[in-house]
Amino acid sequence: MSTSMTDAEKKWIDTAPYEALLYKVRFAPAGDSMFLGDTGDYFIKTMKERRAADGGDAEHVRASKAIGFDR
Repeated sequence: MSTSMTDAEKKWIDTAPYEALLYKVRFAPAGDSMFLGDTGDYFIKTMKERRAADGGDAEHVRASKAIGFDR
């Protein structure tokens, strides 16, 4: 199994809004390739940066409720 990130994976991560990233974290099946190796490292780094830039905790709560994960 390769741990290198594909161009398609990087593009998706770079263009997905915070809500889409959070959805992926919350609902992706175990072992999803988006969370493995270089791709996983980049995904989490980007998500943390996007959360901070897009409103921090307030955006996180809003996004969490929007995807139906508010309990």
